[in-house]
Amino acid sequence: MAVNEGTTILNSAYLAVEYIDSFLPDNPLQQPFKDAWNYMLDNYTEFQIATWGSLLVHEISYFLLCLPGFVFQFIPYMQKYKIQQDKPETWEKQWKCLKTLLFNHFFIQLPLICGTYYFTEYFNIPYTWEKMPRWYVLLAQCLGCAVIEDAWHYFLHRLLHHKRIYKYIHKVHHEFVSPFGMQAEYAHPLETLILGAGFFIGILVFCNHVVFLWAWVICRLMETIDVHSGYDLPLNPLHLIPFYAGARFHDFHHMNFIGNYASTFTWWDRIFGTDSQYIAFKEKGKQQSDKKVD
Repeated sequence: MAVNEGTTILNSAYLAVEYIDSFLPDNPLQQPFKDAWNYMLDNYTEFQIATWGSLLVHEISYFLLCLPGFVFQFIPYMQKYKIQQDKPETWEKQWKCLKTLLFNHFFIQLPLICGTYYFTEYFNIPYTWEKMPRWYVLLAQCLGCAVIEDAWHYFLHRLLHHKRIYKYIHKVHHEFVSPFGMQAEYAHPLETLILGAGFFIGILVFCNHVVFLWAWVICRLMETIDVHSGYDLPLNPLHLIPFYAGARFHDFHHMNFIGNYASTFTWWDRIFGTDSQYIAFKEKGKQQSDKKVD
């Protein structure tokens, strides 16, 4: 009975939003986007859109989102927001990171991306503009995917830290004690597959249009590049998300190696007490700051 009532409430809320939205004026940005989308459908096959479109979305989004953090290292003013100020980025580390990234992107992730078209065919995922979900539906679906991926990431990430297997796989990702944005997907190929599997679980649950695949890719990259950025910016809109972990939370994981295993949210670490060292570290920093003020 409770499940049925909950479903009824969610359906009612969705219909209410749809009803209100029907009275709102069309977004002036919608028509150009619609024209571009229909142009794409008219000039490219669904295989090309699902495969090469997904690759372009991933590559362009990844490196554009990495760009601010890359530029920050050349701006003295931004150094006050760098978390580990005594460990600046080096050209050697960044070049090494880029080479591994390109290998993972084109030899590990591209073969997976090539399966996108067959996934959409098997599950009859639409491509048309008319069946594209509204922005708030996409946002809710991406949030659901983030919750699922976060749970998968916490338990598998914690397993990869087990002393018997850590040095064989996850140690690669921890080569950088002070992370930077481009390092988000710097990992052993097996880790890319193991932790990356959590990304696809939400897709199986929520996917109802090919645009959702791209929206979820962008959201996930935005989060993982942010937490690996090495910078704690004061005006970060991601901090408005309840229980969002953020850069300081994950930066401590790279610095300490133990604890803070979740990717996006803080609740799994709080439930299992794997954030205890981080809490103690913050408390110690607060006490030292208070002493300086006194």
